[in-house]
Amino acid sequence: MAVQGAFVYLGCYTAGAGGRGEGIVVAQREPDSGALIPLGTVAVTPAPSFLARHPDLPVLYAVNEVTDGGVSAFRVAADGDLTTLGSRPTGGADPCHLVVADDGRHLFVANYGDGSVTVFPLDGQGVPGESTDLVRHEGHGPDPQRQERAHTHMVASGGDGGPLLVVDLGTDSVYRYELDAVTGRLHPRVPRVRTAAGVGPRHLARHPDGRRCWLVGELDGSVLAGEVTTDVSLRLSGRVAASGRPGQVQPSEVAVGPEGRFLYVANRGVGTIAVFALDGELPVLVDEVDSGGKWPRHFARIGANLYVADERADLISVFRVDPATGVPAPAGEPVRVPSPTCVLPWTERPNASRSLSHGA
Repeated sequence: MAVQGAFVYLGCYTAGAGGRGEGIVVAQREPDSGALIPLGTVAVTPAPSFLARHPDLPVLYAVNEVTDGGVSAFRVAADGDLTTLGSRPTGGADPCHLVVADDGRHLFVANYGDGSVTVFPLDGQGVPGESTDLVRHEGHGPDPQRQERAHTHMVASGGDGGPLLVVDLGTDSVYRYELDAVTGRLHPRVPRVRTAAGVGPRHLARHPDGRRCWLVGELDGSVLAGEVTTDVSLRLSGRVAASGRPGQVQPSEVAVGPEGRFLYVANRGVGTIAVFALDGELPVLVDEVDSGGKWPRHFARIGANLYVADERADLISVFRVDPATGVPAPAGEPVRVPSPTCVLPWTERPNASRSLSHGA
């Protein structure tokens, strides 16, 4: 490639995971219009269904959501190309989510298939070493098809040195872990936070204030409001429906807008993006717009634009968000991408060319 600018990386399901993609796709983003220009597949890798970036280095990470789960790391060039830095087995099945620690020294991976969490140390170049811990959850929920065992679905950084939050769909729980930065091992904080039976919690979003948070229930179509308390526990305070549309609703992604006033929820089945106001204790539905397909798997807000990946419709829909109401409206034609599952914005950061010092 010879293109410079802001990019968007798109994770996709590949043939081994029932998808039609080939790996990680990159698109250039036009800042004024928000339009995406696909530039092609830049990494052929198995089922990179979720992507994350290093907080300081130009390094992108992808899960490989297959039975013998893996994680891959790539160096990001100025023109958007990816160079493989390495890959590691997670020791768990079907990893579906990952996050880098705020200090950039560890990578955490959620393995959906066997309900486990893997920890990898990262060296000064952001390359993952051999895993230092693998923690497996035990238990099940009332749904015999989806909750027959633990199924970790998300790992969220605690922020400001707080505990790691791990969302488990299979056990209706949010687990909390402290990381021993020297050994790279996780130590559980008890008790774990339990939702009502059958909620099937999937993803969690934190407010910029660091206190409020929201959890979507994939199995019961809910949004749960919560608060991180002064003792760094998580208190759930109420529930609202994730969608006002009739039909089977399976929330997928949830995120707070950059202004902190609105919450966005992608609803599979009914194919919508729901917008909630965050003025009160519970979110209040403001509007619900068609996402462009029936299976919006993931989305990302970039400036005034919202980009929605519809896994089954093979497209990325582009929206423009009204700054006053928070409601997105279609902006231009959707972009065709096979089996997209994740949208990762990428802009150059001022310190993105340096390496990290791991010395004392």
